[in-house]
Amino acid sequence: MRSVSIFVGSVYGNAQHVAEEAQTMFETKGVECEVFTDPETSDFIEAEAVVVISSTTGQGDVPQNLEMFHSDLRDEFPLMNGKPFAVAALGDSSYGDSFCGGGRQFSELLLELQGKPVAEMLEVDAIETLSPEEEVVPWLEGLVEALTE
Repeated sequence: MRSVSIFVGSVYGNAQHVAEEAQTMFETKGVECEVFTDPETSDFIEAEAVVVISSTTGQGDVPQNLEMFHSDLRDEFPLMNGKPFAVAALGDSSYGDSFCGGGRQFSELLLELQGKPVAEMLEVDAIETLSPEEEVVPWLEGLVEALTE
């Protein structure tokens, strides 16, 4: 069984809380899981399965704590060669076109890096959901097998 690495982009701590709840869920399922808030490219390369949980900031931007990581992945371009991944994007639909832009940028990059999406990107709207972990954790629970087989 694979381990899962969660890369979290958080502005005010919401996404990090979601990631920690997801980590607990994975661990109760017997899956090793680590949360990265300031990752290096090597953390990504060593990951057996990748989950990105990202807020959106500015005009659809990746949160500051993952900006350099995202940029480094673009520059170094470490191919995933079919490694499984899932992306949960947190956003606010009142921002229009930039809604869930941070997650969208990661989803597009992971596809370019030849990762294997195990599900469509999950979009969580802050206008509709006050506790994003209530959507993200059950969604990820349904993906445990796909991420770890």
